[in-house]
Amino acid sequence: MNKPLLAALATLAVTGVGVAPAAASSAAPAAPASSAAPAARVVSFAGTVALSNCSGSVVRLPASEDDDPALVMSNGHCLETGFPAAGEVVVDQPSSRSFGLLNASGTRVGTLRASKIAYATMTDTDVSLYQLTSTYAQIRGSYGISPLTLNDTRPTAGTAITVVSGYWKRTYACNVDGFAYRLKEGEWTWKDSVRYTSACQTIGGTSGSPVVDNATGKVVAVNNTGNEDGGRCTDNNPCEVAEDGTVTVREGINYGQQIYQIPACFGLDNKLDLSRSGCVLPKP
Repeated sequence: MNKPLLAALATLAVTGVGVAPAAASSAAPAAPASSAAPAARVVSFAGTVALSNCSGSVVRLPASEDDDPALVMSNGHCLETGFPAAGEVVVDQPSSRSFGLLNASGTRVGTLRASKIAYATMTDTDVSLYQLTSTYAQIRGSYGISPLTLNDTRPTAGTAITVVSGYWKRTYACNVDGFAYRLKEGEWTWKDSVRYTSACQTIGGTSGSPVVDNATGKVVAVNNTGNEDGGRCTDNNPCEVAEDGTVTVREGINYGQQIYQIPACFGLDNKLDLSRSGCVLPKP
């Protein structure tokens, strides 16, 4: 997967090759000279964040209000406590993790802090949602930055998208190529994953980046993995498993996990409620 960069760098040191999954080291990285592809005008770095080992974004649900505690979304495999095991779901775990908040041009303008991990898992999907000590209104008042909105409908093939990495301050523009019925990587299996066209060559450190619909500016997925060297269903080499069991390996192709299911699992005041009607996220 686009594993945490610390693990990615360790792999690089041992093998001398790069990694597709994405998490990053705590040292401040040097930004690449240019983006992999030009982003659409609607897409910027505003509201994205840099974690110690990954990328992420400040997000709101369609029904979120200004005085709700803000949420930061990243990958489950980007947790400071390490990768959750297959079948493991983390809910309401205290956390004081910090996030570097970026403005539209990718300049770090402030530090946000978590109060807890509201939800995280690597089962069926690969997502983490941190609740912050600040509200959306407080963030906007202090930094002039609004959150990204999570889309609550499933994206479609052909949609023009941009993966926005707050860690690397880099964007990757491509299209939704299609969907993997099941995406299997090592012990983890994800459902209905978004497959990118080949232009999105995401790297270690881009894990947790929001995948933005260029036309609407809304988040339609969270970036998480890619097949590095053609391996079959192994760590860093996910494979697609069709409904009939057929396995397909797409070397060099990267993926994200859909997020349209998330809004149904949160209620008033951005409070997680996995028992809500329509909530299909895995439960502890």
